[in-house]
Amino acid sequence: MRLRCRAWVNICRIQNDDNLESMKLVLRAILALLALVLAACAAHAPKSQPDAPLILVSIDGFRADFFDRGLTPNLKTLAANGVHAQAMRPAFPTLTFPNHYTLVTGLYPDHHGIVNNRFTDPVSGKKFVYKDYSITSDPSWWGGEPIWASVEKQGKRAMTMFWPGSELAIGGVRPERWLPFDGKMSPDARADQVLAWFDLPVARRPDFVTLYFDAVDHAGHDHGPDSVEVNDAIVATDRAIGRLLDGLKRRGLLDRTNIIVVSDHGQIATEKGAYVILDDIVDVRDLDIQNQGLLATFAAKPGREAAVEKTLLAPHEHVRCWKREETPARLHYGSNPRISPLLCLADPGWLIWTREFVNRPGFFVSKGEHGYDNADPHMRALFVASGPAFKRGLVVPEFDNVDVYPLLTRLLGIKPAPNDGNPATSDRMLR
Repeated sequence: MRLRCRAWVNICRIQNDDNLESMKLVLRAILALLALVLAACAAHAPKSQPDAPLILVSIDGFRADFFDRGLTPNLKTLAANGVHAQAMRPAFPTLTFPNHYTLVTGLYPDHHGIVNNRFTDPVSGKKFVYKDYSITSDPSWWGGEPIWASVEKQGKRAMTMFWPGSELAIGGVRPERWLPFDGKMSPDARADQVLAWFDLPVARRPDFVTLYFDAVDHAGHDHGPDSVEVNDAIVATDRAIGRLLDGLKRRGLLDRTNIIVVSDHGQIATEKGAYVILDDIVDVRDLDIQNQGLLATFAAKPGREAAVEKTLLAPHEHVRCWKREETPARLHYGSNPRISPLLCLADPGWLIWTREFVNRPGFFVSKGEHGYDNADPHMRALFVASGPAFKRGLVVPEFDNVDVYPLLTRLLGIKPAPNDGNPATSDRMLR
C-alpha cells in the first residue's frame, strides 16, 4: 500500500508540470502501479502442483452394465457426486494385463508391447505368461512409461496396490511403495492398506495411489457373469470401496481427494459346445500354435504359408481370421512383432480349439470370458470419477480407455509421456 500511495502522490505532484523530468516521474509511477497489479495476478494464479491426491481404482472384470444391478451404493454415490461414463471402451484384446497397462501408459497394447496375457517375443524367443512373476518381473517386456514412474521422476510420490506391472522397475523406476500380488488378500484389507499410506506423515503421503480388486473377474470366469457369485463379488468390492471412502472421510481427506474407478474389460457367458474346431478350417499340422481360446494366434510352418493363408483367411462361421498386418485399423493392433503372424478371433461367447485340445483329459472351459472384439457391448468397461476436480452429476458418452492417462497426468500436474490418448476427452468432465 505504501508503494501504491507514493505512486499516486507522484502523479498528483506533476499534474501541472509538463517538463521532461515530470514525464519521467509519471512513467515511473505507472510502472510501479503495473508491478502491483501483476504481483496480485500472480498471487491468484493456479498452482503448478495439485493439492488433491489421486486414487485410481480398478475392478477387474466389472462390465459397464453391472453398475445398473443395484448392488453398488458406494459407486452410485461417487457417480452422483461426480462423473459417470455410459461405458468405457477397452483396448483390444480385452484382456487384463494389456488393458491395465494401457490405462497407466495411455498406449495401445500394439505400442506398449503387452499384446496378450500370453505371447512369445520373436527376437528373444522368450514366452510371456501373465501369471508367472519370474517372467513378468523382467522390465524388458514393458514398453512406454507408466504413470507411477512419471510421478516419481517428477518429484512426487506414487504407491501401488497390486496393479499389473507395478512390482518392477520399468525404465529403472518403481513406485515408492508397492506390494507383491497376493490374491488371498481380501478387498477390505486392500482398502485398509491404502488408508495406511495416507496415515504416513504429511510430507511422505502419496500423491498418486492405485488400488486393484479381482474378485468380480474370478467369479465371472468360474460361475458366469449372470451368477449369484458375481453379484456377491460386486457387493463385496463395493463395500471395500465404501470402506475406503469412510476412511478418507474420517481423516478429513475425502473432499479433497480425486478418485477414479475403472475396469479393464467386461464379461460374456460361454456355453459348452460353442466351439470353432480349428481342424475343420485348416490343417493344424501346418501351424505353430501359440494361443487357443477366444483369440487363437499362430504362425504357418515354413513353406506352408500360402496353403494356410488360402484356407484360413476365407470366411468361416463364428470366427474371423487375419494376417497380423491386416487386422482392422479400429483395433489398433497389428504392427507389433510380438503379435503372431496369423490370428483368429471368435465371435463373442465362442471359443477356438484344436480337436486334440478338446479331447484331452480334464478339458475345462470357463463359464465367463473376455478378450473379444472391443466393440461388443459385453466387453464395455466402467468409468466413474469424483472429487474436487470433477463436475457433479455428469454422464458422458463412451470413450476409449487410452484417454484415461492424459486425465491422470492433468490431475497430478505432471508432464505426460508420449501416449495415444486424447486429452480433450476429459475437458467436459472437469470443473
